[in-house]
Amino acid sequence: MESFIHAHFWEMILRTTLSFFALLILARVLGKKQLGQLTFFHYITGITFGSIASEIASQEETPFLDGMISLIWWSVLTYLMTVITIKSKKARVLIDDKPTIVVQKGLILESALRKNRLHLDELTMMLREQAIFSVQDVEYALLETNGKLSVLQKTSEQVATKQDVKADISPPTYLPTEVISDGQLIKENMVELDLTEDWVMKKLKKQNVQSVEEVYFAQVQTNGSLYISLKDKARHSSP
Repeated sequence: MESFIHAHFWEMILRTTLSFFALLILARVLGKKQLGQLTFFHYITGITFGSIASEIASQEETPFLDGMISLIWWSVLTYLMTVITIKSKKARVLIDDKPTIVVQKGLILESALRKNRLHLDELTMMLREQAIFSVQDVEYALLETNGKLSVLQKTSEQVATKQDVKADISPPTYLPTEVISDGQLIKENMVELDLTEDWVMKKLKKQNVQSVEEVYFAQVQTNGSLYISLKDKARHSSP
């Protein structure tokens, strides 16, 4: 009996140790998104990932090899989905959804709250967490895919800087919006902003960019200017 308990003890120690290091290695392979950018998909993945490792470590009835195969295969699937979402914007929207405007020009969009199953108390709480106590002070509020609220305050309510001695308090012309992603025009966003492809190309050429394919990310700013981040190859080849 004593030898059985002794063998069982060391078996559980070994299973727990191997599960611990397997989880550590696989988490490093999958990257930091599990910690820093928990979308709903990654939240569920993280819970399942930990549950499988816990099952391997604590349940003697679970064959160790079967558990490890399950853990590794789950990691492979998660990695493949991450690669797919990086390569495909449609897949990214399908898996992680996309940010939703819940406040626009000081007005709460009730339909957007219902769609995201968010009630008013939660919205006002999220605003207060950013030291905003009045919805009318908000120009735009977006519910991000990780559940956090991003807020653009009205110009008159924004904290002044040294450059704001004669600050313009007129409302922004545009909500900062992505119009190019990984060399591809995002036409649905351009339609929402009432912008044309010619407008984008003129903005690119003003910054000595000749092709949309050279751009990794471009975002229309509140004043109508275009922020551009080039792809590595284009950046290195530019004069």
